[in-house]
Amino acid sequence: MQSLGFVDLLKHPRLSRLFAARWLGQATDGLFQSALASFVLFSPERKASALSAALAFAVVLLPYSLIGPFVGTVLDRVSRQRAVFFSNLFRATSLLLIAFLLSQGRTGVELTFVVLITFGLNRLILAALSAGLPLLVDGESLISANAMAVTGGSVLLVIGGGIGFGLRKVFDSFHNADKSDALMILVAAIGYVVASLLILRLKRNEIGPLAHQKTEASLSHGFSEMREGFVFLARHSDVARGIVATAIQRGGLNSLLIVAILLERNTFHSSLKPEDGLSGIAVALSLSGVGITIGALVAPYGVKKYGRHRWIRAMMFCSGLTPIFLAISHTIAPLFVAAFFTSMCGQSLKVTNDALVQSKIDDYYRGRVFAVYDVVVNGAIVSGALIAALLVPASGKSFVVPALVSVVYITSAAWFLRPSRFSFSL
Repeated sequence: MQSLGFVDLLKHPRLSRLFAARWLGQATDGLFQSALASFVLFSPERKASALSAALAFAVVLLPYSLIGPFVGTVLDRVSRQRAVFFSNLFRATSLLLIAFLLSQGRTGVELTFVVLITFGLNRLILAALSAGLPLLVDGESLISANAMAVTGGSVLLVIGGGIGFGLRKVFDSFHNADKSDALMILVAAIGYVVASLLILRLKRNEIGPLAHQKTEASLSHGFSEMREGFVFLARHSDVARGIVATAIQRGGLNSLLIVAILLERNTFHSSLKPEDGLSGIAVALSLSGVGITIGALVAPYGVKKYGRHRWIRAMMFCSGLTPIFLAISHTIAPLFVAAFFTSMCGQSLKVTNDALVQSKIDDYYRGRVFAVYDVVVNGAIVSGALIAALLVPASGKSFVVPALVSVVYITSAAWFLRPSRFSFSL
């Protein structure tokens, strides 16, 4: 069967419904995250540091790593459509509480706890949609479908962030900074409600799990079956290496993001004008979004010409080229080039690996293996942020971190993904 093109996938009567729910949810994620970033890192009253930025990423990403074992077994046993629906509704409700806390300038444990829950649900939603996608499209079109799902979501995440920055400027003219961030959160709550309604356009079991999987789920099942996911990956070493490679690339990219935030916040602009740094980060993220789009668009053609494994290896190697320039020169141009090129290669690697993983996994295992996938990637992202926090000064001027990222990328491509180890396996 011939692979469907991007336009055909957009017109696909079932897949387009999944795209709509996923993309609106991720655009709202961007709006929500821009409000949190503005509140935590770019408020005039708060001095940004590498540690505060790293801790912010840990708050965003660690929840799913902790609940991942249970999520995997849930997604293989209950309606994934219902899981997405109720999770989005719960997120909308939690944002009402977050908006209240932000309006009061509360930065304590209560805010952290609610944000942890909210982002934990976000990972459940994305895992459910990724696990369900192969049930809507044939195997020949998986690479293109993943490219559209993941890249469209990533681009809309950036667009949502841009909308958030724009709303912040509008709201700032009427309210103080904290209340402006709270209003942005309320807008995001509305977005999650709409996303929850959009998923209802898919039938209850249309994105799985299949009927034979619906048995009782429990936390003990979660840990035992996540172990089955690791056992499954041990039998498919190319899939396991692809997941680790994706995690390494994402971890390095997040280290570079820490550098970018600090450069924009404390070096390129006056610390007394954090809004200028916020605008600079918005430009860098926009360039990253363009790179993400291009990376996903070229992935199906690269895979067709070179094969999945060689394309993943090439993208990992190319990811290591531009951070070298940022290590040498701590100026805006190398930062923007690194944001574009590293994101482009990373996205092309990820959508290719997503299809590699999906092509090897029966739906019986798909939820729990994607839970393993997300736990590994999120752990690497948090680790990358924390390592950067230990090595980067408050100014963001660091030779070590960009150079280290380049070395790790190139070494991973040359050794970890070498053809004798990273090739097709049954």
